[in-house]
Amino acid sequence: MTRSDTEPATQPDTDPGGEEREALRTAVAALLDRTPGPAAWPRLCREIGVAALAVPERYGGAGAGLPEVCVVLEELGRTLTPAPMLGSAVLAATAVLTCGDESARERLLPGIAAGTATAALVWAGARGRWDPAAPACRWDGRLHGEAHYVLDGAEADVLVVAARTGSAHGGVRLFEVDPADTTRTPATPLDDTRPLATVLLDGCPGRPLDAAGDGADQTAALAHVRDVACVALAAEQVGTAAHCLAATVAYTKQRVQFGRPIAHFQALQHRMADVHVLVETARSAVWAAAEAEAAGSGAPELPLLAGVAKVHCAEVVRRAAAEMVQLHGGIAITWEHEAHRYLKRAHGGAQLFGQPHEHVARLADVVLPPADT
Repeated sequence: MTRSDTEPATQPDTDPGGEEREALRTAVAALLDRTPGPAAWPRLCREIGVAALAVPERYGGAGAGLPEVCVVLEELGRTLTPAPMLGSAVLAATAVLTCGDESARERLLPGIAAGTATAALVWAGARGRWDPAAPACRWDGRLHGEAHYVLDGAEADVLVVAARTGSAHGGVRLFEVDPADTTRTPATPLDDTRPLATVLLDGCPGRPLDAAGDGADQTAALAHVRDVACVALAAEQVGTAAHCLAATVAYTKQRVQFGRPIAHFQALQHRMADVHVLVETARSAVWAAAEAEAAGSGAPELPLLAGVAKVHCAEVVRRAAAEMVQLHGGIAITWEHEAHRYLKRAHGGAQLFGQPHEHVARLADVVLPPADT
C-alpha cells in the first residue's frame, strides 16, 4: 500500500523535531512504499534501526526517544503495516527499561533493539483491563493466570509478565518467562494486521525483574509503561486517520456526479475540513505528550497528556475511518477496497491499553478537585 498522491510526506507545522525527524519520517515512508506488508519490518530494523530508537545506546540502541518513536508509528499507521514496533520496541522495551534491573536490561534490550528478538508484555485479562495495579496473572513462587490481547504474543521470543504478588511488599512485580513454559494461542482479532494472543501460565517459573531482588512494588513503573504505550498508539492512530483523510480527498476529486467531481460539493468539503481539523488537533496532542515524556524529570504531566492523546486520537481515527467509508460510497464496503481495514484498525486500536471511557475517568481524577464529603 502506497501513500496517497495528496498525502504529504512531512508534517512541519506540528512536528517540532526539525530536520532529523523529518529525515526519519521520509526514510520510513519511502521504505514502506517499496516494501509493503510484513517484509518491511526486518528492513526497517536493519536499514533504519527503528526498533532501537527508544533504547539507550549502552544497551545497543539509538538513544533517541518517544518523539522519534511516534514518527515511525505514524508512518506504520498510515500503511497498516504488521510490525512488532508497538508491542515489542515500545511496550515490552519500556517495561524492561523501567523495571530497574540492570542485568535484565543488558540481557534483553540488545536483541529487542536490533529487531532480532521480539518481546511481548503479558498484562491484561479477558475484559481488556490494563490496570497497573491489577494484572491478570499472579505470583506465589510460580506464575498463574491467563492473559489476553498480548501484542505479538504468539511469536514472541521473550515474555515479560506483570503479576500480582502476595509478598510482604504486596503490589505488582515483573517477571521474565520462557515462552516454552507457557501455552500461547493466537487470537482472531477484529484487525488482522494486529497479531494478538492469549497466554496461559499454569504454575510456570519466572525470573523477577527488579533492581535489588527485594520484591518492591512496580505498580508505578507499570503505570508509566501504560502512559508511554498510549502515546505511541495515539501516534499510530494519527497516521491511520491522516491516510483515511488523504485517500478520501483524492477519491472525491476523481468521482464525478452530476457532471463534476464530488469534491466541488460544499457539504462534502465541510465534512473533510472537519476531519482535517481533528487530525491536526490529534497530532498536536501526541506531540505534547511525547515531548513531555522526552523532557524527563519524571514527566509529571505525562499521565494527563497521555490520557488526552489516548481518548482524543481514538475518537479522531474512528471519525476519519467512518467518513472514509461514507464518502467512498458502495466501493468502500467491498472486500477488495482498503476502507474496511482502516475501519477495523480504528475500532480495534481503541480497545488497547484501556478503553477511552476508562481514561476519561482517569483524567477526571487528575483534573477535577475531590468532591466535598
